[in-house]
Amino acid sequence: MSNPHRQCTSGEIAATIVRWRLSPALSRCAGPHNRPVSRTTFTRYVALGDSLTEGLCDTLPGQTDGWLGWADRLAGILDGDARLAGTSLEFANLAVRGRRIADVVDAQIPHALEFGPDLVSVMIGGNDLMSPAADPDALATRLEGGIRALRASGTTVLLANIFDPQFAFFLKPFRGRAAVFNANIWSIARDQRATVLDVWGVREFRDPAMWASDRVHLSARGHRLLAAHAAHTLGVPYAEVRGPESAAESAAAAFAPPPPPDSVPFRTWLRVYAIPWVGRRLRHVSTGDGLGPKLPVPQRLDRGAGRQTWAVGRPH
Repeated sequence: MSNPHRQCTSGEIAATIVRWRLSPALSRCAGPHNRPVSRTTFTRYVALGDSLTEGLCDTLPGQTDGWLGWADRLAGILDGDARLAGTSLEFANLAVRGRRIADVVDAQIPHALEFGPDLVSVMIGGNDLMSPAADPDALATRLEGGIRALRASGTTVLLANIFDPQFAFFLKPFRGRAAVFNANIWSIARDQRATVLDVWGVREFRDPAMWASDRVHLSARGHRLLAAHAAHTLGVPYAEVRGPESAAESAAAAFAPPPPPDSVPFRTWLRVYAIPWVGRRLRHVSTGDGLGPKLPVPQRLDRGAGRQTWAVGRPH
């Protein structure tokens, strides 16, 4: 059996992943009674979805197993923002690879509501839309019931649409139904007063470097971009500030970059990813069968020694 981390090459080594920090100027002026911007500060965030939100292919820095992911990175950003207001963030990630809209509506949303979150992100639908008989309108109607329940609780909902599948040749046949589903997402957001995390319209995601070698999951760079985009969508100002050691690591890595994800030979991609995926679909099984969420209960983010301690996910 091949190494799962080699199967999920991110295109970015762990040393180049930036630690989140406040710029000195912002730190001096951002006490609890002197914030740069007056707006909502989130204190309990729950992420829902499938493998993209679980964080597959975004390897934890300094660890041999486990995944980080855009939602965990967003939690780090929101925690930094909360600390400027004199509080902190609790975070749970209920996403599990292979999950579908029915799983989110029937299981993940009720679970999330038990925690009384003030922010819930929902990114789901890709696995549903790849089914031969998928009906994007019916799927959207199913999802809207769950979003309605979240909004009835008073929580802010960050509702993601679907990536434009033209970035991968084997997903292009699903582009039409993805577009219909996304049109429904905007309607759901309007009717339920949710906030849309628009990933379809982000041109940077057309870059092969944003995708892992399986050409389905985001690379570490892609997860970083999505986390920043989500923060901006929520109105949270964010920029990455590199410390001296991080800059040195990045400079060293620049002389020996890993191969871009798209450089995986086609035959290798077929053998390692495509054929096993087709086999699982035909058998109606998922790599997420029997797995639970990596962070099932909201926890505070430990920033001891000035660094973030992340939730650990399982390799796939």
